Amino acid sequence: MFDTISQVGIFVLGVSSIILIGKKNRWGFVLALLAQPFWFYTAYVHQQWGVFGANFVYMASWLYGFYQWFIKKEK
Repeated sequence: MFDTISQVGIFVLGVSSIILIGKKNRWGFVLALLAQPFWFYTAYVHQQWGVFGANFVYMASWLYGFYQWFIKKEK
């Protein structure tokens, strides 16, 4: 059951985040971060250790984008 929810979460949040980021909309980074738990769960359950490790890199990049758009003060 949670596998299906996870796949839907990855699809909906992942695709939506890419579309928003492509349109230079900062909320794409939020959606990408919301998709990360689904990626981690799926990679762990299916023992996809390369994907699991790559998720840390993706998460770091989404966090950096979030920082740039939401936290960093402009000079």
